[in-house]
Amino acid sequence: MRLREKEISDPQTIDAILQSALVCRIALAAGNAPYVVPVNFAVKDGVLYFHSALSGRKIDMLQQNASVCFEVDFPGDLIAGEKACSWSMKYQSVIGFGRACFIEENHEKIRALDLLLKKYSGSDSFSYVSAALDKVCVIGVKIETLSGKQSF
Repeated sequence: MRLREKEISDPQTIDAILQSALVCRIALAAGNAPYVVPVNFAVKDGVLYFHSALSGRKIDMLQQNASVCFEVDFPGDLIAGEKACSWSMKYQSVIGFGRACFIEENHEKIRALDLLLKKYSGSDSFSYVSAALDKVCVIGVKIETLSGKQSF
């Protein structure tokens, strides 16, 4: 990281950002086509989970290249400067890299979906219809590296 004073080195702070952020941007690449897509997500035990339809651009790209980059952030207040290039912004962000895999077994899908639903609803009691599980794609990204950055 170029500006070491902005680096978040505390793993607990990085985890707190991952647990609290509501949107994760997943960056994919296949051939010469980069693609970034915002998703709802949850992180547990070094794996980032998100869900998708069974088909589409995101799925096609992951089938071609399982390497992903992801980003979450908390934008803060604008810091006004006296001159045009002296303005700044308060923020916290986390960037990670990993490899995606498709979660096929229903019990593993349910575990990941429970994490997602608990994060966004606050509840922890859910029931699933098998037909609905068959229509959702759950993706896990085994996190390989994480870095955090902040400015206050």
